Amino acid sequence: MKRLLITGAAGNLGAQMRTRLAHLADTVRLSDRGDMGQAGPNEETVPCDLGDRQAVEDLVKGCDGIVHFGGQANEAPWSTIRNANLDGVYNLYEACRLHGCNRVVFASSNHATGYYKQDEVIDNSVYPRPDGLYGVSKVFGEMMASLYHDKFGIETASIRIGSSFPEPRNHRMLYTWLSYDDLARLIERIFDVPKLGCPVIYGASANDQTFWDNSRIAWLGWRPQDNSAAWKEKLDAEVEKPAADAPDVVYQGGMFTADGIHQE
Repeated sequence: MKRLLITGAAGNLGAQMRTRLAHLADTVRLSDRGDMGQAGPNEETVPCDLGDRQAVEDLVKGCDGIVHFGGQANEAPWSTIRNANLDGVYNLYEACRLHGCNRVVFASSNHATGYYKQDEVIDNSVYPRPDGLYGVSKVFGEMMASLYHDKFGIETASIRIGSSFPEPRNHRMLYTWLSYDDLARLIERIFDVPKLGCPVIYGASANDQTFWDNSRIAWLGWRPQDNSAAWKEKLDAEVEKPAADAPDVVYQGGMFTADGIHQE
């Protein structure tokens, strides 16, 4: 493609993917409200507040595909979440409709289904059970993607990202860990397939243990290669296991289920 837009480029995943995905487009347009650093040889940086509709329209113009990491990345007061994750998502899809950008990767979250128990294995057909306002905003984003696909033909893959860090940080992440390389492989497949539709995909590596069944999207051809088991011995030695009734053990969303509503 000629131009790929990566929003949230100053964040953890945006910063990792800007190099791993550079080969997908002649130009990678990076956007964030934070410092994105110096643009590389095939990069351009465009600061943008997702809540500013005109700025988002200008941002999307000329782009062939979007990887949307931008927005509020964890639990926060409603006004913060609304601006970035509701108004911002609406602005993004309206800009796609206006400018003919027809393929999007939407960074959803496992927190869209965080109140399912860890002894359940769920697929992408389950009813959402968000574990906080952040999770609610990700369900909203998935539904916006569905609407704009059915009504306007804009294709989106919504990735319910588990825990994407260099390595798992606790025992729950043995189930939810997603390596940066496996995420990049998934995004590559999303842009490679000729017909995408509007699938929901659980973003986790090929871990020995999992809460999630991706069999319904096997047609995509994504084959994660990394496994959290490589860190199990280290975690067992260095990180105390929580009590059997702790939220981090009971619910797929972990401690997000124990977090109250953040007041304004």
